[in-house]
Amino acid sequence: KIFKKILLTMMMIQKTFVGSIIRNFNKPQKNLLLATMMQSSSTFPVANSIESKLKNQLDPIHLEVLNESHMHNVPKNSETHFKVIVVSDVFNTVKMPLQRHRKVNEILKDELDGPVHALSIIAKSPSQWKTMQDKGIEIAKSPNCKGGDGSLPPR
Repeated sequence: KIFKKILLTMMMIQKTFVGSIIRNFNKPQKNLLLATMMQSSSTFPVANSIESKLKNQLDPIHLEVLNESHMHNVPKNSETHFKVIVVSDVFNTVKMPLQRHRKVNEILKDELDGPVHALSIIAKSPSQWKTMQDKGIEIAKSPNCKGGDGSLPPR
């Protein structure tokens, strides 16, 4: 377990270093580099980082981090498009959806400044989540990509 923590920390340091270098790249160059890096990784450091940060900052009662990159025009094993479903007591006081999204975006600032191109956020309070479950309301599936800018090579 300690080895896994050390490995994740090292991967985050590497990501931060690479993120500071690629800030000057244009978007197609940045996307291609990040997609290539993610392809060569046997783990999913971005998803792990998102999950870790949201758990630490929001102490959620329910959390799903869904990598939806496969639904878009990016290379296999990319970590560029995510959906997070997070249920936390924090959202009892952060009432407005826009404020909740800003809270999540603030927590994931490094990821959004780096490899994450798109983030869909479902942020609910525990009572809202319970009501949804009681009524059988499910989170809608995200649609497949309708095109993209074509800057990345085909899968």
